[in-house]
Amino acid sequence: MYKEQAITKLETELKEFKSGDKKASAVKKAVADTLKIFCEQDEEFAQAIVQTDKTLSDCCTEIMKGTGNSISDIEVYKKAVNFYFAGADIKMTMEIDLVGSAAKPQGKVIKLSIDDLFPNG
Repeated sequence: MYKEQAITKLETELKEFKSGDKKASAVKKAVADTLKIFCEQDEEFAQAIVQTDKTLSDCCTEIMKGTGNSISDIEVYKKAVNFYFAGADIKMTMEIDLVGSAAKPQGKVIKLSIDDLFPNG
């Protein structure tokens, strides 16, 4: 129910993005795309997006406030979900395929949770 409404809201706000902040503008598409994925995953998160007066412009501006010259992708997405749903967190997993494009069926895969890279996060 809320998933489609939230995605439509985010798409509209992306088209109407109103921030003069270059950093906020630089992350707007990636943030919108990721928030839409999160809305697909969780109805309650989608509901929070639909029922707030907060906008994508506000979100991106807040995320980038005080970031200096860089910020990690994971930190951007964590701040985005917290902007709309206080206390929410995200989990990411990265995999390395040591065989890569050679595509051998016996390829060794090492899995790493992105949370392992940020022990205090």
